[in-house]
Amino acid sequence: MRTIVSRLIHHSSSSPLSRIQNVGLLRNVRLLSTDSIDPNKVDEPFKVEEAETVQAPPPPSEKLLVLGGNGFVGSHVCREALSQGLSVSSLSRSGRASIKEPWADKVVWHQGSLLIPDSLKDALNGVTAVVSCVGGFGSNSHMYKINGTANINAIRAAAEQGVKRFVYISAADFGLANYLLQGYYEGKKAAEAELLSKFTYGGVILRPGFIHGSRQVGSMKIPLGVIGSPLEMELMIKK
Repeated sequence: MRTIVSRLIHHSSSSPLSRIQNVGLLRNVRLLSTDSIDPNKVDEPFKVEEAETVQAPPPPSEKLLVLGGNGFVGSHVCREALSQGLSVSSLSRSGRASIKEPWADKVVWHQGSLLIPDSLKDALNGVTAVVSCVGGFGSNSHMYKINGTANINAIRAAAEQGVKRFVYISAADFGLANYLLQGYYEGKKAAEAELLSKFTYGGVILRPGFIHGSRQVGSMKIPLGVIGSPLEMELMIKK
């Protein structure tokens, strides 16, 4: 193979046509070299033109929708998300929170019910992630509807809208509490199952214990920890 290639090279370089082409190339080089250089001409400095400044669009902002954002847990989620630079909106039955802190003015407040799926459509526009803090107590049927059905509706609507991530705040299993609050925990488990089905890779389930602290209601602060802390200890002992 090496011999064949060598012969082809030597043959092409020694042919009359190649010699004519080589002479032509040499003449062109001479012409270029003699015409382009003027010994009496002073080289001028290069002119550097300023590049046009292109205004690049800002990076897309993550838009978070907090379901139940005016509640005790939801309000903390909204405030923390804002501190991380996220665009935050909230959907709840009462709409805008009664919170008077400055961060509340930066949240877009939507009013609607998760039991009416159509009320979610506008709130989900452009949303990239959802955090559901929706839950409640009452009769077994009411607890199942609020903790289960309402969240299932939200999960399905978010999946249909193309939301990338859904975080569901569920509840830790305390054994005895499961029996006393049957509708509450059955609703939570139904919502968890739906989330794992619709958001196989983008679903997150949090199961905190009893959440307590000081909740601001109007001008009054309610110390939930006074009841919550000993109640959580009692439930953990009986688990």
